Amino acid sequence: LDAPDSPTKRVGGEPIEGFETVAHAVPMLSIDNTYSADEVRAWIARVHKSLGRADDEDGDDSGLFAPSAPDDGTRFVCEPKIDGVALSLRYEEGRLVRALTRGDGEKGDDVSHAARTIRAIPLRLQGEAAPPEVLEIRGEVFIPRPEFERINAEREAGGLDPFMNPRNACAGTIKQLDPKAIAERRLRFIAHGRGAV
Repeated sequence: LDAPDSPTKRVGGEPIEGFETVAHAVPMLSIDNTYSADEVRAWIARVHKSLGRADDEDGDDSGLFAPSAPDDGTRFVCEPKIDGVALSLRYEEGRLVRALTRGDGEKGDDVSHAARTIRAIPLRLQGEAAPPEVLEIRGEVFIPRPEFERINAEREAGGLDPFMNPRNACAGTIKQLDPKAIAERRLRFIAHGRGAV
């Protein structure tokens, strides 16, 4: 009767003793930063080169940032990046079995105890179709700004120094050993990709 995906497992009873480092089934790569239109253009040229497509001969890049792209089969999607902590969620037969940080991209820390406290992360996948045997969902754990402000107000009221920014507070929270302390921070999760399927 003690199901691992029971809602009672959202917040565990006892703190864990430490973190196990586990290899990712599929490497978890990092997102690169770009700070100028020229860097974006250079990246697009590298993408086209790796796909065996010739660059635009006349150098016209006026449509580079336009809503519609040339019909060469290459499509780009842009979205705001949430600055949090990368996480890989591994589901087996639809049940959450492990949550790993990105770590060095090859191996990450098992923070399953923390992931189970995040309401946006299902402990069991729901749906009409049977879930795949293995499904890894990749995404970002973060602290929304209103929650960050609430946490800092509580820290200051308790005589503690406020956190410097939501990203670092999130990184520190996900590495807490006590699931109750993690749950109090009300972390969020947004999925943006997948690993092993």
